[in-house]
Amino acid sequence: MTALSRSVGPAPAAAARTGGPVPAAEAREQAARAALAERRDERRRQWRRLMANPLTRAGVLVLALLLAAAAAAPLLATHDPLAQDLSRALQPPGAAHWFGTDEFGRDLYSRVLHGARITLYIVALVTLIVGPVGLAVGVVAGWYGGRVDALLMRVTDIFLSFPSLVLALAFVAALGPGLDHAVIAIALTAWPPIARLARAETLTLRRADFIVAVRLQGAGAARILWRHLVPLCLPSVVVRLTMNMAGIILTAAGLGFLGLGAQAPTPEWGAMVSEGRRTMMEAWWTVAAPGGAILLVSLAFNLLGDGLYDLMDARAA
Repeated sequence: MTALSRSVGPAPAAAARTGGPVPAAEAREQAARAALAERRDERRRQWRRLMANPLTRAGVLVLALLLAAAAAAPLLATHDPLAQDLSRALQPPGAAHWFGTDEFGRDLYSRVLHGARITLYIVALVTLIVGPVGLAVGVVAGWYGGRVDALLMRVTDIFLSFPSLVLALAFVAALGPGLDHAVIAIALTAWPPIARLARAETLTLRRADFIVAVRLQGAGAARILWRHLVPLCLPSVVVRLTMNMAGIILTAAGLGFLGLGAQAPTPEWGAMVSEGRRTMMEAWWTVAAPGGAILLVSLAFNLLGDGLYDLMDARAA
């Protein structure tokens, strides 16, 4: 019996090593690796298509430089952005002060660099608020329809009926001046277009065959919304958010210009333009430096948004 077991004992082990579930596991692993490699190749192809447009490349380059400058602002700045030196007031651009100085003798180059941090803070925070809120409102309205859709869209229409800057001014007037209040006010005015877009996407997808199949399998509304509809709406929402960033920057600069955003002596670009307008006739650089930064960054976001839109349009075709 012992000899028989010894003779047949290694055979199942050998079979387990050469057949059975081991090849199936290896096949699954190979399939997973192939799928991962395919996704990587698809991302590379999309990146190459995005960078094929020279205007999009220019926008990406400007935004990359903006991020690098904001991250390294303390290292790149040549002066303290808040330090005043009245003996150097209104000096033109030169070797000592690359962008010149303002009426208090503060270095404009250093202030513009640190202002990039504030601009990115506003854009990032508003986007993090607006994206989920607009996406949730639009998907829920498009999925449920009926009274829910009517109620949510009428609220959206109320917000859309006012110019964004006027509505932001009203909210800031109620909340009080300040950078955080400006972020809240801008977020309250920026979510309705995102909700409209997400609703339109949901109305198109809700009757798709795969959604009907998921419902027949017993999936609930919450699972369908967050596992299927939201991921499909997300690319369009990201593109719209990218294109809205220029408007966010302009609205924040407008609030800062009116004294309702970041308060002095914070180096915010809109507030810097407001301070420079008093001396702009004899010292043009006090307005040109922050104004040029606003123009350049807004244009870069628009170019990136156009490139993403073209990429999405090509994928849809």
